[in-house]
Amino acid sequence: MANMGRVVGISGPVVRAAVSFPVRMFEIVRAGKEALLGEVIRIRGNTVDIQVYEETSGMRVGEPVEFSGELLSVELGPGLLGSVLDGIGRPLARLREEGLYISRGANVRTLDESRKWFFSPLKKPGDSLRPGEGIGSVPEGTRIRHRVMLAPDSLQGRVEWVAPEGEVSLQDLLCRLEDGREIRLSHRWEVRRGRPFSHRLPFNRPLLTGQRILDTLFPMALGGAAVIPGGFGTGKTVTQQSLAKWCNADIIVYIGCGERGNEMTEVLEEFPSLMDPYYNVPLMERMVLIANTSNMPVAAREASIYLGMTIAEYYRDMGYAVAIMADSTSRWAEALREIGGRLEEMPGEEGYPAYLGTRLAQYYERAGRIRTLGDPEKEGSISVINAVSPPGGDFSEPVTQSSLRLSGAFWALDKSLAQQRHFPAINWQNSYTLYDESLSGFFRQELGEDWKTLRFFLSEKLSKEKALLELVQLVGRDGLSEQDKWTLNLSELSRVVFLQQNAFDSADAFCSLQKMKGLLETLRSLDTLVSERLAQGVLFEQLAEVPFRTGLFSLRTIPDPEFSSSARKWLSEIQETLRSIEVVVR
Repeated sequence: MANMGRVVGISGPVVRAAVSFPVRMFEIVRAGKEALLGEVIRIRGNTVDIQVYEETSGMRVGEPVEFSGELLSVELGPGLLGSVLDGIGRPLARLREEGLYISRGANVRTLDESRKWFFSPLKKPGDSLRPGEGIGSVPEGTRIRHRVMLAPDSLQGRVEWVAPEGEVSLQDLLCRLEDGREIRLSHRWEVRRGRPFSHRLPFNRPLLTGQRILDTLFPMALGGAAVIPGGFGTGKTVTQQSLAKWCNADIIVYIGCGERGNEMTEVLEEFPSLMDPYYNVPLMERMVLIANTSNMPVAAREASIYLGMTIAEYYRDMGYAVAIMADSTSRWAEALREIGGRLEEMPGEEGYPAYLGTRLAQYYERAGRIRTLGDPEKEGSISVINAVSPPGGDFSEPVTQSSLRLSGAFWALDKSLAQQRHFPAINWQNSYTLYDESLSGFFRQELGEDWKTLRFFLSEKLSKEKALLELVQLVGRDGLSEQDKWTLNLSELSRVVFLQQNAFDSADAFCSLQKMKGLLETLRSLDTLVSERLAQGVLFEQLAEVPFRTGLFSLRTIPDPEFSSSARKWLSEIQETLRSIEVVVR
């Protein structure tokens, strides 16, 4: 029988209860007559403070509080992919069946117990079974094989009986071990506790995004962490949605953490209709959406990122590459600040709790590329891509700075670029990556030794543009040399043709590494051709009619197999055009 306490104080989502029995930190409770879900966040003698994940209006002092003795956990099993959950793991589709609005105290199981799955055993009686090892698999969608595993915190055992191939549901017994333990399709896991693994692997493979500015200048490692900070209207959500569709992860976990309702509505309407560009099946077949909008209870926002990370770890343990995207961690930190204020905790910088950095570190450290516990030969990974919404675009505020210290890639969005309609609005001067050295071997093997030279060529031209623009402010464009005028023009071409990318254009939304290299080689060859003619005495003004921009834009839309031949043909035409320009004798 559950232990019962009573409400002695209420402050928004924080409820104080009197108890006469031992209570665990982060223990799950059901508070009030409506049995609202909550979690113990502080214990003081015979009183405990409870963070309630639902609206507490109408609750009264003296109402009962039921203590479960368990910590906040989520049910893990087949059926997670393609689902839309709220911040504490309840499926919104089945909550919708009970009414237009989520009723308080609603208690719906995460997985559908009536759904049938086709089970294929991998073990037979007498086989040994390690923690995290699969006893069988079920198909989840058209291409994901969902492994039914012994929980990773269990002891090793030996199989006594395993179910034959056929249809099963969540209630059916699939395996019995000799010590009497039973395994079914699902198991529960505490969301604040990381799932164990064999050992970590180095960051020597990239998470390819298909975004030219990211994969070329600021690549991210598979299993790494990236932060996308930016003010309102800079394109954080569209950038994350593009990454969710095009990155080379097997599974996507997308967390709408405290975002506006219209943005989450756009996600919920758009993603189910998108097709997976790699496998031509619905993209939702390999996605989990966690929707926690800004008008939902603030406490559930704090739990949502732990829920998303636990689901990501579950699929990582099967050997999949998982990308988890939270939009945004600033809203999550605001939830911490609000709850900390109600607990009367000593505030830190800008009112955030002093443990903000610690909580962020606990989340980021669960990312990584690993060898799985059940099969040390198999690898899985969790790559974290978090949006941050600094007030007024101020990157010196605490959430951005704490995230910056914990991540390996910093993709800074720029309001001025967004106002110029330059998307993705990633500022190439403020952004950086720490994965360059560890990924150099991969890019060398895939793209050859010339890739490093091409990246340096692009970076050098973009750096020179800044210096030349400062010079133009002093002497005007006419005061520049002919070569400097061309360098300034080439830098602009590089920005417009290479760094800009249209997420809504099917031909330009994704760019392969080979095509990125081809575009850079084309720009470098163009620079060589023009520089030669300028050295021979041609004036920059004489190049005004040459269709550089039009030709490069048309090349950008050409499919990969035809790109090299088209680029060579275009460069040959440009060369002939440049040769036809006569040198002006001055």
